[in-house]
Amino acid sequence: MSDISRVKALVFDVFGTVVDWRTSLIADFTAWSEKRGVKADWTALIDGWRGVYVASMDEVRKHPERGYVILDTLHRRSLEKLVEQLSISGLTDADLHHLTMGWHRLHPWADSVGGLTRLKTKYIISPLSNGNVALLTEMAKFAGLPWDLIMSAELFQHYKPDPETYLGAARLLCLPPEQVMMVAAHNHDLAAAQKLGLKTAFVARPTEYGPLQKHDFKASGEWDIVAKDFGELATRMGC
Repeated sequence: MSDISRVKALVFDVFGTVVDWRTSLIADFTAWSEKRGVKADWTALIDGWRGVYVASMDEVRKHPERGYVILDTLHRRSLEKLVEQLSISGLTDADLHHLTMGWHRLHPWADSVGGLTRLKTKYIISPLSNGNVALLTEMAKFAGLPWDLIMSAELFQHYKPDPETYLGAARLLCLPPEQVMMVAAHNHDLAAAQKLGLKTAFVARPTEYGPLQKHDFKASGEWDIVAKDFGELATRMGC
């Protein structure tokens, strides 16, 4: 393991790393639809929704002349297309808004809050997520995530893995990249951060995609720390 003694801040990927988006959304939408009287294959919708996540951000990158578009807006656009493709009928504009805001109501993994609380005693902790500021703030209130501040791709007008996001986080913290550690359950996220000089920690979430999980079962890079959960990460970081 490389020297992590100078690390002062940990920044976290959120979707999949800190919160269990898939299980949360399936449970949320199932309970809501029973009260609302709407029938749909919510698992298919949610898996399809996440499936177009990267492509929706790539579209923003391809057209900088159109300006930056926050994730809430991208989620709503993708949802409208999927509802049509899956022939889900009877949804009002208010219903579509409620479903889109489901991403604000995600539950943390069992070890997330406890581990973050321990890490907060020694380090600055913040999300570094493609979620927009409002999304991440409301999620933190809902899930009890004890962030010191909220850092979002929205602040930098660039989605990860663009360098501007990782370097922007270090700049806002007034820290050199090597004093910032990126924590993620996704090897590609850590690779992008490491290339720019950030320290890295991998925490596997092998059930993130349920039966659709195809990668990130284990670390596939030379990361500074590989931990089974946030509790072990806190221990390894001296908390």
